[in-house]
Amino acid sequence: MATDQAGSDASEGDAYEQFENRVRRISNVGNAAGILRWDQEVVMPDEGTPARAQQLSTLSSLSHELLTADETGQLLDDLEDTALGDEQAAVVREIRRQYDRETSVPQELVEEISATASNAHPTWKQARKEDDFEAFAPTLEKLVDLRREYAAHIDPDADPYAVLFADYEPYIDLETAEQVLERLREEVVSLIDAIQDSDADLATDAFAGEFDDDDQEALARDVLESLGYDWDRGRLDTAPHPFSSGTQFDARVTTRFDEEDLLGSITSTIHEFGHANYTLGLPDEGYGTPLGEARDLSVHESQSRLWENHVGRSRPFWEHFLPVARERFPSLEDVTPEEAYEAANQVYDDNLIRVEADELTYHLHIVIRFEIERDLIRGDLEVSEVPQVWNDKYEEYLGVRPETDAEGCLQDIHWSHGDFGYFPTYSLGSVLAAQLYAAAEDDRGSEASHASETPSGDEPRGPFDEAISEGEFDALNGWLREHIHQHGKHFVTPELIERATGEELTADYFLEYATAKYGDLYDLEDY
Repeated sequence: MATDQAGSDASEGDAYEQFENRVRRISNVGNAAGILRWDQEVVMPDEGTPARAQQLSTLSSLSHELLTADETGQLLDDLEDTALGDEQAAVVREIRRQYDRETSVPQELVEEISATASNAHPTWKQARKEDDFEAFAPTLEKLVDLRREYAAHIDPDADPYAVLFADYEPYIDLETAEQVLERLREEVVSLIDAIQDSDADLATDAFAGEFDDDDQEALARDVLESLGYDWDRGRLDTAPHPFSSGTQFDARVTTRFDEEDLLGSITSTIHEFGHANYTLGLPDEGYGTPLGEARDLSVHESQSRLWENHVGRSRPFWEHFLPVARERFPSLEDVTPEEAYEAANQVYDDNLIRVEADELTYHLHIVIRFEIERDLIRGDLEVSEVPQVWNDKYEEYLGVRPETDAEGCLQDIHWSHGDFGYFPTYSLGSVLAAQLYAAAEDDRGSEASHASETPSGDEPRGPFDEAISEGEFDALNGWLREHIHQHGKHFVTPELIERATGEELTADYFLEYATAKYGDLYDLEDY
C-alpha cells in the first residue's frame, strides 16, 4: 500500500511538472511577442511592419495552439482531482480559465476578429483625420457583431457585455463595476459643478513656457531615479502613446514630450513607473507562470494611478521634486511647491479629450464610453446613433459638447481594436488606488499625521507625507510589495483586495479623497 501511494504521489508530481513546463513555454512565447511589440512601438524602422506582422502572427498562433492543444486539456483534467498546494492550485485555476475560454471560440472567428481589427485601425485613423464617422461606422458595426458572436460562444446565456468585460477583469463582476461607475457619475458630476461655480484662483500657469525635449528626458530620468526605478531591469524610451511592458526581469517604461507641457511628461512618466514598478515587484521564482504575472487590468491600473495621483500630484511630492525640476529648468525658480501642486491638480471642466483629462473629470470620460459600448454590445444602441448619444452625454455630464466627431466619438483607438469592456478598468483602478493608499496609511499609523501640517497650514499631514517630501518612497513601496506585488495571480481579485484592505472593493475612499482634496483646492464650503 505504501508503495502504491508513493507511486501515486510521484505520478501526480510528474503531471504537475509537465503541466508547469507547458505553461512556461506558453508564457515565454507571449513574452517574446511582447518584446517585439515594444520594439515596434519604440525603435523599429518604419518599413519593418510587414515582417513584424508575420512574426507576431506566428507567435500568437503558436501560443494559441499550445494553450488549446489536447495535451493541455488532458493535463488539466489529470490535475482536476489531484491534491495540490495553494500556489499550484492557483496556477491550474488561471490556466483552466484561459483554456476554457479559448477552446470555446472557433479558430475561424478568432482569425476573423483579428483580421477585422487589423484592417479597422487604418480605417479609424483616416476617419478621425477626416472627421468622418460614417466612414468608420460599417467597420465598427462589424466589430460589434463579431464580438457579440464571440461572447455567445463563451456563454450564450450571459450578458454579452459581461462576457467581454471578463476578458479584461475576470474576477470583478460587471454588477460591481456598474455600481462603482454609477456612484462616480452621480457624485463626481456634482463635485465638478461646485468647482465650476468656485471663485478660487489656482496657479494654473505655474508650468507655462517652452521646455526642451532633451532636458525633459533628463528630468524624466530624475523622476524615475527618485522613485526608485531599477535601471538594471528597466529602461526609458519615448513612444507616441506612453506605455510600459515586460516582466519582473525586464520592465520597460516609455513616455513622450511636448515642449509646451512639462507637467504632462512628468505625470506620464510617474504613471508608467507605477505599472513597471508593479511588474518589477512580481516574484522572480514565479516567472513563466501566473504566480509571476500581474493580477489583471484593474489592479495594474491601481498601481499606476496610485503613484501618479496619490504621490505625483501631492503637495509633499512637489516639496521634494520641485528643486530637482528647477535644476533642469531654471525658469521654474519662482514657482513655489504650492503653485506646482495647484497646477498639477487643476480641473479642466471644458476638456473633451480623455487622455488630456484631469484626475477628476477623467472618470466621466470613462463612464460615457462604458455606457455607450455596453449598450452597443447589448443591442440597445445602433452604431449610427453613437455620435449623437456621445455628444449628448458630454453635454449632460461635463457641460461641453464636441463640435466634431474627431474630438468626440472617434478620439479613442480601443473600439478599432475590438476592445469592448476595457474602459471600466481605468476607473476601477483609480478607485482601488485610493482604497489601497488609505489601507497603507492606516497600517503605517497616524502618529505623523498629527505632528505637522502642510506649508499652507490647510490640512494635517498623512502618514507617508513626511517621507515623500524628503524623497523617501521605500515605506510605501514596501507595503505595496507585501500586499499586492508579491502575490502575482495567487489570489483572485476580490480576495487580493480584501486581504490588502480588509474590505471589498468600494468607491468610498476615492470619493472621500476627491472631495477632501478638491474641496480644499477650490475652497468649496460644502466639501
